[in-house]
Amino acid sequence: MPSRFIVTLSTAVFVTFGTPLVSQAPLSVTSPDGRLTMTFAVNHGKGTVKDTGVLTYSVSFMGKSVVNESALGLNLEGGPPLGSDVRIEDVKSSSGVDDYPLRNTKTSKVHDVYNAILVHTVESARTNRKLDIEARAYNDGIAFRYLIPEQNNVSDLKLKAEETEFRFTDDDTAWVLALPNYRSSYESEYVRLNLSSLSNQGGVSSNFLIGTPVLLHQPGVAWLSLMESDLETNSSMYLTNPSGNWAGHLLTVKLSPRWDDPEHAVIGSLPHHSAWRILGIADTPGRLIESNLLTNLNPPSRVSDTSWIKGGKTSWNWWVDDVSKTGTSGFTTDVMKEYIDFSAANGLPYFMLDAGWSKSGDITQLNGKVDVPELVRYGATKKVKVWIWLYSTSVMKQMREAFPLYEKWGVAGLKIDFVNRDDQEGIQFYYDVAKLAAAHHLMIDFHGCRTPWGLLRTYPNVLSYEAVLGLENNKVGRRDSPVDRTTFASTRLLAGPMDFTPGAFDNATQDSFVARNEAPMAMGTRAQQLALYVIYETPFPMLSDSPQHYENRPGFQFIKDVPVEWDETRVLSSAPGEDTVVARRHKNEWYLGAMTNWQPKTLRVSLDFLGNGVYTAEMYEDAADAATQPKHLRISTKSVSSRSNLSLQLAPGGGTAIRFSKKR
Repeated sequence: MPSRFIVTLSTAVFVTFGTPLVSQAPLSVTSPDGRLTMTFAVNHGKGTVKDTGVLTYSVSFMGKSVVNESALGLNLEGGPPLGSDVRIEDVKSSSGVDDYPLRNTKTSKVHDVYNAILVHTVESARTNRKLDIEARAYNDGIAFRYLIPEQNNVSDLKLKAEETEFRFTDDDTAWVLALPNYRSSYESEYVRLNLSSLSNQGGVSSNFLIGTPVLLHQPGVAWLSLMESDLETNSSMYLTNPSGNWAGHLLTVKLSPRWDDPEHAVIGSLPHHSAWRILGIADTPGRLIESNLLTNLNPPSRVSDTSWIKGGKTSWNWWVDDVSKTGTSGFTTDVMKEYIDFSAANGLPYFMLDAGWSKSGDITQLNGKVDVPELVRYGATKKVKVWIWLYSTSVMKQMREAFPLYEKWGVAGLKIDFVNRDDQEGIQFYYDVAKLAAAHHLMIDFHGCRTPWGLLRTYPNVLSYEAVLGLENNKVGRRDSPVDRTTFASTRLLAGPMDFTPGAFDNATQDSFVARNEAPMAMGTRAQQLALYVIYETPFPMLSDSPQHYENRPGFQFIKDVPVEWDETRVLSSAPGEDTVVARRHKNEWYLGAMTNWQPKTLRVSLDFLGNGVYTAEMYEDAADAATQPKHLRISTKSVSSRSNLSLQLAPGGGTAIRFSKKR
């Protein structure tokens, strides 16, 4: 907490620091712009003594309630839930500003102000256990976390469950990621359902296990997102609606249980803080995408020298089944050198070598198929660096031997796949990998993983994450479509970097698409694939298709030109599952990506985000016949300024990609 505290007057209660409160009237923290307020109180239920009860909070936006009084608490071993019968002893208020640089993400500079409150509580029971709540109110959301101080009556931390509730005021529309269990890759559709349906399917009690982020809409009030940040020493938060009836408009927290001890979620020592629970709140879903709350609430960088950490585009062998320039498949050193040649010829700094190069169960030994050190040496002559794929279980066992070896080889980064766990030890794995990789100058791309939580601020060598139903699904089925892509832009993208692996150039209509492993296709237009390089944030984007599908093909120039890190992001429109328009600035240039679902659309876009002067707009649009010939593009240039408006004609499954260069 900042060292400067401000005494506040709240609901006629004067807060004197260090002195127990005489009254239990509500205590609030309000955002700097005055639009958001979070209020704490003690709910006096039956059987409680005066001035004690369940610790609760509520949230309002623009004077309207968005979260009704909701319970707070932790279920520790050896007693009732901590927070179920407490009194507020002390409150401290403060204000602060998050002011820091970022690299390889949606903005290069963050300056977010906030007001904060620290609520000290103590149980009324004989144990007198203490629990503190720290909360911050930003202009685009609120965040809170539990603090369990060191105390004589709690020897160690054995957390069984979290009692946090989110009792929404209305039957919000929610876009949820329903997951089968606590051991998944977070790869599924975000389904649009009302909160009540999450506990009452078919007229009977039922429930879902929901991963984060969650997007919600209270019509006429606000758009909301639910996420978490700063997970170190903690377990992941899932959500569910336990009400079992059609009137239950709430979500409650479920923590991923430890694999070695399913009765507990977190085991440790005191003092301890939980992850931040973040409730983004805004007028539009686009404002939530622009938000920096996740990185704000993570610790500053622990990597002192970041000069070696560089994002960049990469060629990739896996999606096209190791195709060579002869059109045949071959996982050999010579074929992989062809991908390096392609990267070198087109200004791509990296080649991503996928699975199959190491011995089974030993990631320090080559299996004779591809010589990684030779590839690295060859790439160095072409100014192309090599990333390699690793199986997470092998990394868990061998990273202390393997990472120094990879540094010796000259490997640039590691794609670590099939993590598939986010319990306390699973989360610790992410931190251990990030720290050790940084010590050996290795960048990281997590696949088969949970969604990100702002770790890039603490360990900027962690460039990207999968945790999305990506382009790979076109190899075996129809689960990747323009509908999903427009939904992910307002849901999964809320959490940050997303390695969707775009770049398919064999584009197909909904009717002509055929799933196939070799020479895979993708539904939607080529212009939409180009737009994804702007809309989807990742500093390590793949060029997923084969080199021969790109060279001398319309639209490839845009992929070569588009940057991978941004100084500024503006979401011009975002309708989940419908359409999205995003503009991003890199130095003095702006780039724009627009996409739609299967409905053709005309989108009118104001260019008021441009700076002063005249710009040349290089436009890659759906051709007039793109509805039936989705590979066809219309490429043109025009002069525009901040006073200009564009009318974008998007075909079914279509898009637009634009580069704005300032005229001299």
